[in-house]
Amino acid sequence: MINVNDFKTGVSVEIDGDAYVVVEFQHVKPGKGSAFVRTKLRNTRTGAVVENTFNAGVKLPKAHLDHREMQYLYKDGEFFVVMDVENYEQISLTEEQVGDGVKYLKEEMNLSVLLYKGQIIGVDLPANVELEVIDTEPGIKGDTASGGNKPATLETGAVVRVPFFINVGDHIKINTRTNEYIERC
Repeated sequence: MINVNDFKTGVSVEIDGDAYVVVEFQHVKPGKGSAFVRTKLRNTRTGAVVENTFNAGVKLPKAHLDHREMQYLYKDGEFFVVMDVENYEQISLTEEQVGDGVKYLKEEMNLSVLLYKGQIIGVDLPANVELEVIDTEPGIKGDTASGGNKPATLETGAVVRVPFFINVGDHIKINTRTNEYIERC
């Protein structure tokens, strides 16, 4: 059990059978009446952020989330097969479980898989990935000064905006959280 007075960003609690992570919290002591804690909590299963207010001193059960390091092996039909790097157990994930990161999955990439009560509730990709450009318009001399960008298709099928000087065959670094070009490698 964890007291709401001890909330910190990142603490996980269980409410109505679901695991929530504290995104934001504020201790409030009004001039009249009892103190309370105003919170924003993110549901780890759905990703929805909810606002909730708790009276001071309320205790909630702590949600024990398990982070496992896994390696992406291959795509098998509609499933993505990953392997636990500790015990070599293979697990099939659906596109829903992987989420938006599916467009950056590359074989032998390490992932962080979040489990709650033995169920997979989330997959975190590395913050940045290095991928090869397989299709884009050719760069034209002098385009670097204009500061514009163009679409480029990457080896995983993802399409991102890149500067004009990027050409087919270049390796680029992409931020998986914002889907933005970072640099040429």
